[in-house]
Amino acid sequence: MRGAMALWARGWRHGSWLCALLSPLSAAAAQPALVPLPPQPASIAFPTVDWEVAGPASDGEAARLSRALGDAFSEPEPARPRRTRAVVVVHGGRIVAERYAPGFGPETPLLGWSMTKSLTNALCGILVRQGKLDLSAPAPVPEWDRPGDARRSITVDLLLRQSSGLRWNEVYETSPFDSSVIAMLYGLGHRDMAAFAASQPLAHPPGTFWSYSSGTTLILSRILRSLIGSDADYHAFPRRELFGRLGMRSALMEPDAAGTFVGSSYSYATARDWARFGLLYLRDGVWEGARILPAGWVDYTRTPAPAAPHGEYGAHFWLNAGALARGAPRPDPRAPADLFYASGHDGQVVAIVPSRDLVIVRAGLTPDDGRYDVNGFVAELVAAFTPVAP
Repeated sequence: MRGAMALWARGWRHGSWLCALLSPLSAAAAQPALVPLPPQPASIAFPTVDWEVAGPASDGEAARLSRALGDAFSEPEPARPRRTRAVVVVHGGRIVAERYAPGFGPETPLLGWSMTKSLTNALCGILVRQGKLDLSAPAPVPEWDRPGDARRSITVDLLLRQSSGLRWNEVYETSPFDSSVIAMLYGLGHRDMAAFAASQPLAHPPGTFWSYSSGTTLILSRILRSLIGSDADYHAFPRRELFGRLGMRSALMEPDAAGTFVGSSYSYATARDWARFGLLYLRDGVWEGARILPAGWVDYTRTPAPAAPHGEYGAHFWLNAGALARGAPRPDPRAPADLFYASGHDGQVVAIVPSRDLVIVRAGLTPDDGRYDVNGFVAELVAAFTPVAP
């Protein structure tokens, strides 16, 4: 599904470190102020140990949720099964709806596919908070370090925004000879995926062209490895600094044969743990009063990449923002413009909607061939909830 392409902003912090990341293109792609991120209600504990569960606030919400979940798990065309495996809906910090297919449950780890890219966003943010990663600096990639190599101007920010300009073909319905991502994951590049991705030449000047690329994320994964320290520290880092702090006990990321996390594609977590991850971003990177992601990181993440033509991508998260200055409406008009989300192959999604104080997790094995409208499912669930007071 072109990675996550089949699935589809609190004000900018002027004077902060984020302002240095603004490129000349961003003025042309100016966006309305971001919707504020709602705080965790004082009466509801963060779900580090367990989730608080409650019913919907009204009969209307309950009826719409029931219809949407009933449709999601139905199989009207046996020859084209939808295979929804899990849905978790979190509103106001509580689980208000949850359902699983037979054979799946709250303890079942689920493959995230390209939702792993958003985990990589979090790991980058943690290193920024620790002062180890500079987004505005040239990416420390040995393959680009020769004098005269134009790739030396690619910054970490451009990698996060999928605007490096590197040649890449993110298609799956083709042979490995035509698909960069298949060659990386399963072909010539599978033993050292980051080296394969870093070897790609420029196809466009850095920062001028947006192109979704799993290879870009592998380059980031190797940069993180070089900055964290020893391999033991690197492989322990996600659990120590992210998963363990959120109570994501099921979560793991897999490395390739070279020992670098396949930060584009290979991660597992239960639906409830994916919801914890979404709640971290809904709560501005703060968990139980402690800042895990740096101040401003979530706003940076959900601000459209200047080169993204439809305002559909931020920093390793998908957006529904649109690009009004370019005449591009939001990608899915059925859903609010403040929706941002992690998305993966076969219909995986963690949708975050600040204006509704809402996180939606949907997992399945659903090919992107029109058999089920995952976008519509998310939009229907969002519509069940009224906007929160500013």
